[in-house]
Amino acid sequence: MLALLVEDEPLAARRLATLLQKQPEPLQIMGPAESVAQAVALLQAGPAPDVLFLDIHLADGLSFELFEQVAITCPVIFTTAYDQYALRAFKVNSVDYLLKPIDEEELSAAIAKLRHWLAGANDPNFSIKSSVSSTKATTENAVPAPALDAATLAALIQQLRQPAPTASYKTQFVVRVGEHLKVVPVEQVAYFFSLEKTTLLQNTDGRKYVVDYTLEQLESLLDPAQFFRLNRAYLARQAAIHDIIHYTNSRLQTVLKPAPPESEGPILVSREKVSVFKSWLDR
Repeated sequence: MLALLVEDEPLAARRLATLLQKQPEPLQIMGPAESVAQAVALLQAGPAPDVLFLDIHLADGLSFELFEQVAITCPVIFTTAYDQYALRAFKVNSVDYLLKPIDEEELSAAIAKLRHWLAGANDPNFSIKSSVSSTKATTENAVPAPALDAATLAALIQQLRQPAPTASYKTQFVVRVGEHLKVVPVEQVAYFFSLEKTTLLQNTDGRKYVVDYTLEQLESLLDPAQFFRLNRAYLARQAAIHDIIHYTNSRLQTVLKPAPPESEGPILVSREKVSVFKSWLDR
């Protein structure tokens, strides 16, 4: 079975690919595509995948935009780190999803259901229950899998673009300092960055603390009006962006305060994100 992975987090993509190849019948992997544009190119070039694993928030937009640019007829499993507020959209519309970090047993259940669906897809009397959380779905009590029609996709896009209730955003982080715990209010966070498989919180006073979140998880936990994912390694508060400079290949260089480690090089906004970044600044 051929699976196309659409995921802009390299670590998440590698983990998912590893889990898929550990299945009793390993899946063949296409990609990963890190953006809507890359996914469209892979889908148009072929071969057609048997299943799509789609992250929601990609470098150049929402993965739902794929369906506006190319015909997708294979089953889709969304992978997401969004909280329960956003996941209600999937429950209401009966769209399959796996919550990150992906659990190996839940993935195996989803693959088993998928193989069952593919095996009976040509049988007019066959149907399969939509929820991936049930490992006991049978043809006797199943209902037809929902089509990803334009109305459903529009509702999902609208749901995910609406701001979540303010109370759902994190207001502080608990970090460890030696044998002590310290509370860092979000207002004191300049930015988060990834370094050697660790996520660090950079405080406005120049101190760094390890946090137990990935940058993708932090994106869904923090107020998007205040924080922006500059690239794979940096998630910054607007107040920490001291300067913005035009860079090569239509990219932008950001100067952050406090200054990041010199070894990290320039902090760039990728070409795919420039227009979204400008809109975020000019809201």
